[in-house]
Amino acid sequence: MSEAWLEELRWNADALIAVIVQDHCSAEVLMLAWMNREALSRTVELGEAVYWSRSRQRLWHKGEQSGHIQKVREIRTDCDRDTLLLRVEQIGGIACHTGRRSCFSTRHEQARWNTVEPVLRDPQDIYSS
Repeated sequence: MSEAWLEELRWNADALIAVIVQDHCSAEVLMLAWMNREALSRTVELGEAVYWSRSRQRLWHKGEQSGHIQKVREIRTDCDRDTLLLRVEQIGGIACHTGRRSCFSTRHEQARWNTVEPVLRDPQDIYSS
């Protein structure tokens, strides 16, 4: 199958594209991640989110350690084709490595950052070998 559709996207200087991840039912924003061409191709092929980890410099199949995979229900791009939106079913209800539902759990209030979402599961329990 041709992958010409990948060339229609606007990849940044590092050959990456930003990905906003949203719950497909509630529209809650769960996280922001990055993909390279291989990650996007694998995501389409598997039907599960695969990202490029900038810190580890490798592909990262979301949930490979935690079991909290993201089943992809829809992939969209914005009008500039430089950002993707993944609408996902978040398995296990936890998207963040901190054990919270969303990575966006800290809110600015009165010149301070306050964590406003609870830890659903201790990260040490999630990522212990």
